[in-house]
Amino acid sequence: MLDSSVLSTAMHHLTGNAPALMLQSTSSLPVWFDTKFKWQLLVVLGLITIFAIVRMSLSVERPSAAQQVVELVHGFVGGQCNEVIGHGYERYQGFITCIFLYVLLNNFLGLLPHVETPTSISVVPLGVALISFVYYNMHGLRVHGPIGYLKTFAGPVWWIAWLLFPVEVISHLARVMSLTIRLYANMLASDLLTLICFSMLPIIAPTAFLGLHFLVAIIQAYVFMLLSTIYVAMAISHEH
Repeated sequence: MLDSSVLSTAMHHLTGNAPALMLQSTSSLPVWFDTKFKWQLLVVLGLITIFAIVRMSLSVERPSAAQQVVELVHGFVGGQCNEVIGHGYERYQGFITCIFLYVLLNNFLGLLPHVETPTSISVVPLGVALISFVYYNMHGLRVHGPIGYLKTFAGPVWWIAWLLFPVEVISHLARVMSLTIRLYANMLASDLLTLICFSMLPIIAPTAFLGLHFLVAIIQAYVFMLLSTIYVAMAISHEH
């Protein structure tokens, strides 16, 4: 685990004195806050800042670089949502985009010196997985109603509903575990592999294994986003 002094040094090199002073001033906070919450808060504030800047400087004729990147991400996620969810996907695109960017940027933090990837700490992917779980079930209830949504767990054949219902409930709960373990295990393995190779091959390793971490970070963010999209599509679908 990274202590507050390491985080303070990294923040000082990255963003100046103010964030570093903030880290020092909160050194008495619990370890979980120091190692997880601060970097996630930085990601959230960064996303809000970028979206605010792009919103205030929208231009059709002369789009800024930030606007072009945001439009690229928006188009990519929108295309995935359209393919998986279909008609009316726009309602869910904002949430799916936030999930993708949040996971992606937290994955990328592991590329910084002396920074442990937040998503390699189990509670972080678990928190995002729970949010995704609540979100798709909420929309399933909205679309079908409480009774109708429960009926989707029972399957189309009434006489085996007693068997399918508990199986479906367990399957839905297992999705939280699946999302969590997949992201957590891959990012933890990437962190450990990079750390080991840096200690053994300090000259050759940086480019190769930071590139590998970069690739894993993108793939895992995409998989998390895609699975969340699939769960939404399944929850709101009328074909059961």
